[in-house]
Parts: sequence; C-alpha cells; structure tokens
Amino acid sequence: MATPTIGPSIPLASTSTSPSSPKGGCMIVDSTRKGKRFPDSMSKTIPIWTCVLNRAIFNYRNRSVGGGSGSPQDRVSSDWDCSLHLPLWVSETEKLLIEDRLEGWTAELEASGADIASLALSLEKPLRPLWISQKTVIWLNEVPEYDSWDFTPIMLVSASSPSGAYQQKTTSEFSWNYIPGAGDDEESWARGLSPNLFWKHAYDVINSGPNLCNQKVADIVEKDRVYRAQRGGNASQISVRPSKFSRTLDDLPIKQPMELEVPNLDENKDSSSSSTLDNSTIFWLDLTNVAVGATRLAMEISCSDSLLTCAGESLSRCLENAEAYLHLQIVSSKFDRFSLFRNLPYALDFARLNLRQGKRLIICCNDGQDISICVCLAILVSLFNDKGQFDDGKSFSETHMTKSELRRRLVFICKFAVTARPSRGNLKQVFNYLSGGSAGNASSK
Repeated sequence: MATPTIGPSIPLASTSTSPSSPKGGCMIVDSTRKGKRFPDSMSKTIPIWTCVLNRAIFNYRNRSVGGGSGSPQDRVSSDWDCSLHLPLWVSETEKLLIEDRLEGWTAELEASGADIASLALSLEKPLRPLWISQKTVIWLNEVPEYDSWDFTPIMLVSASSPSGAYQQKTTSEFSWNYIPGAGDDEESWARGLSPNLFWKHAYDVINSGPNLCNQKVADIVEKDRVYRAQRGGNASQISVRPSKFSRTLDDLPIKQPMELEVPNLDENKDSSSSSTLDNSTIFWLDLTNVAVGATRLAMEISCSDSLLTCAGESLSRCLENAEAYLHLQIVSSKFDRFSLFRNLPYALDFARLNLRQGKRLIICCNDGQDISICVCLAILVSLFNDKGQFDDGKSFSETHMTKSELRRRLVFICKFAVTARPSRGNLKQVFNYLSGGSAGNASSK
C-alpha cells in the first residue's frame, strides 16, 4: 500500500501494517529485492519518521506547557527520546547527513497542519523501531515485560530472504513459492481477495490448507461480489486464469507464478470495504460543501446534490438537473499515467459550475480512497482559499503552487477522509496539472 510524498519531505513506506496492539505499538511488514535483508523503507524511511514524530510531539508539549494550557498528558518528560535510531548497517556518515535534516523535516510536518495534538494525547511513550528478519533469533523468556519498556515499539518485519529472487520454500508440512517484493502487486497473487476481506475470513483461509486454499478464496470473493451486487454496489466479476498444472502448491513450477486477470483493477480494489464500511464513508470536508466517498453510496445521496463519479460505470439515477451529474472514466496511474491529468479540466469546470450555485458536491470513485481524493485535492486548491472557503479560484490565481501547499491541503482532506490513500502517481498528476506542466512531465516529477 503505497503512501505518496509531495516535494522535499520524507517518503512514507510501501508496507502492510497490522492492527495496533491494545498496549500500543504496531507491526509493519515489507519485503525487498534479492540480496538485501531489509528494504530502505525499514532501514531509513520509517526510523526517520519515528524520530520526526517524536520531535514534533516533544515540541508540541513544550509549547502547551509553556503557554499554561497543557493537560497532565501534555507534560514534557525529561527522558522523552528524540534521537534517531537506525540499524547497525547504516553508516555513521549517512546517519550524520540524516540528522542534519531532522529539524527541517520536523518543521515541515508542523507546518503541514497535521494533527499532532491528538497524537501527543494518545502516545504515552516515544516511538522506536525494532528490526526483525528471517534470521532474527528471539529468546521469548528474555523479552522484558511491555510495561518496562521506555518506548512504543514499531516492529519492522522483513519477509525477504537474503538470497534468491524466486525460490521454492519448504517446511515439514507445506511448500510455497517465494517472490520478493510481490506484496505491492497484490493483483498478481491475491485472486481478488482484499485486505479487509482476508482478515474477515483469515482463519477460514488458513484452515483450508494448501490444496483447498484457492477454492476457498474463490468462494469468499464470489460471495462478497454477490452480496454487493444484490445491494446495487459495484461488483465486477474477477476471473483467474487457470493453470495447466495441478492446483496443489507442491506441484506449482518454480518459474511459473500464478497469474490473475482483472478486467478493471479499480473496480475490484478494496472490494470488502463495500460490505464492511457503513454510510459514514461519505466524508464531508468541514464546511466546504465538498465530500468524498465510495461510488456505491452515491445512490443514497439526495438529488439536490451535485455528483461527480470518477471511475467505474456511469450511474443510472435521476437528477433534477442534468448539469448536476458528471461521470469521468479515470483509471489508476498503474494503467494510464495521464488519465487523471487529462480529466481534471472537466472535473474542475463541473465543480465550479455547481459550487457557484451553492450546491453540495460529492466526489466518488470505486473505493473512495485514491482517485476521488486526488480530484478533490485539485478542486480544493483551485477553487478554495486556505481557510476552506469557496472563492472561485481567486486565491489560486494569486498563488504560486508549491508542493508544500499541495501537501498542506492533502493533510486537510485526510483529517476528514480518514480512509484516504492517494497513490503517488495520481498525486504527481495533480501537482503537474496545477503547476501548469504538461502531461509528459507528470511521470518525471
């Protein structure tokens, strides 16, 4: 799950994250290429982020206490760790270069409008990364009690093997094919199973065993598709290309990975959100009269609203005014690097027309997490001032667009649209369009 960066800030890692522990902390799993035990995301990116967050929290608490408005939770501890913790294989020279930039990154985070106050209130101990790989040995009887730790652990688990790009792994009971880095390309192996759908049926999948696993996944995906189709949701059928080999994992050829055919990836992305999220997935952005959400909820929206759908099929619904609905067929940047760039002029014209009339604007895509967020970002920057007030583009015409400004507006959106996960490729297209670039530069910035 890639989280993008705009401009000279700290890139977030492309990782999978487990639910947080009841006692605090989290586990992040990633993999990397042949010959490396840990990806750069775990060696440097996440450790940098933990340090920057610790410093931002420390600064916030200092300001709160100094101003006399601090609560007991805001009191600054003299041993609050703001130092940079890197693994041993990162050189001292590189560590010094990183440390020289920490204050600047912290200032950028504080200026972005991120909700540091909530984090400072909930975090009792500073964050600190711990590294675990396939070669890590942990003696369980020597692990100290959690309450004795003076930090909140961020467990960085690398699934990579230090050797071999594509190997057959064997245990006493099962065997499987290991492909480093495949986690980011779930469409090639997940067989239509989304993260939420997997966790909902995790034990069923695991207990089915290697011989019945694929069939169990197919049954789960199909039942979820039928459930959404019966309720008017987006439910395109997923077809898996049959293998000419046996379906058992033991018989899979080492150089013949499973292939998944998805007619339209955007239509199947995060399909479980359709059955696990409620109506609150239409997120209204403060007082802007603009909202983002999943297309499946658009049928429940009042006809007095204006509606912009950005992916999938056009909705067959009646509107009081034909000008109140626009459908744009925007696809993921994985399939077309300029699709969003080409469609933004139409989205902005539609938004301007309806916002001028005082209508509420709802922007939808299949999952409400990527394309609709990026379209909304372009609209907020182009037609609203920095206070979230519609000004028909006056502020934008007087402002030189920077990546810092785009980042700040994105943080504003994410405060309300809490499931937002805009992709790096789509954010690049938004910035390139707003900064007056051409489509050809959208992939180079």
